[in-house]
Amino acid sequence: MAQQRRGLGRGLGALIQDSPRAADSDAARGPDSAAQPARSADSADVPVEVLGAHYREIEVSAITPNPRQPRRTFDEDALDELAESIREVGLLQPVVVRTAGPGRYELIMGERRWRASQRAGLTEIGAIVKQTQDNELLRDALIENLHRQQLDPLEEAAAYQQLLDDFGATHEELARKIGRSRPHISNTLRLLNLPPVVQKRVAAGVLSAGHARALLSLDSPEAQERLASRIVAEGLSVRAVEEIVAVGSDDSPPRRAVRTGVKSPTAPGLRHLADRLSDLFETRVKVELGQRKGKIVVEFASIDDLERIVKVMNPAASEQEPAE
Repeated sequence: MAQQRRGLGRGLGALIQDSPRAADSDAARGPDSAAQPARSADSADVPVEVLGAHYREIEVSAITPNPRQPRRTFDEDALDELAESIREVGLLQPVVVRTAGPGRYELIMGERRWRASQRAGLTEIGAIVKQTQDNELLRDALIENLHRQQLDPLEEAAAYQQLLDDFGATHEELARKIGRSRPHISNTLRLLNLPPVVQKRVAAGVLSAGHARALLSLDSPEAQERLASRIVAEGLSVRAVEEIVAVGSDDSPPRRAVRTGVKSPTAPGLRHLADRLSDLFETRVKVELGQRKGKIVVEFASIDDLERIVKVMNPAASEQEPAE
């Protein structure tokens, strides 16, 4: 069953509170006003305002570029490509701005997205409006918020990418602060490489993140779109999609590879299984298949980490206390 749609992914905008007022409230408060205290985060579905920042839809014409922007030239082909993606999917990653007068804003981060949005014909775009001058504090607060917000896979991927690009966060920082593994972050970021049509289905909850990761092993966007259509039409499971990808055809029904003297092309399927286990155990997992048998290698950092993984493997066993 498709999940209820919460609106196409907003990246970091999904992690903070929407502004309750119109644009003139920003001018009244001014760019250097003190941050309001964050609301209770007991509910993971409720974004909270952090460090004087809030999310808002702003008219594109109300934004001016940052005069201190170090980048002076922009790749025209890359802007056209981004504009086409925005037309198809929408703006996943909001720009970051600050107030510059009544109803006016100045870009802090995201000039490429702003320019591409203009080319795409958008009249309004999502923006994080800041009242604080400390980018590191905002970055850290957004990273901390990631672990308690229930984002769809594309919202999560867009938030990761924006933290990496705009705020200089690293994969290690994200993994440490939100309690996820580096493979999970890398695999989630890969979803942004899917064609826009497939991204729409992931964002709508029609395709799961597992389906999306399986599609990434196909060579062309056209093949990914064809198989995505089959998933929706036929209700294919993630495992069925992995088998289709493993045998190298998105046109035939899922079938098991025939055993011969030559090694069957099961590597892509095994990689996806390893990715799923890595996500489940939040550590690196390798799946290897030999002539007669296979093995799974699960890495752990310490005894405590190993105990955590064992509890995930067998939750019932964790409820039984060892005898004294």
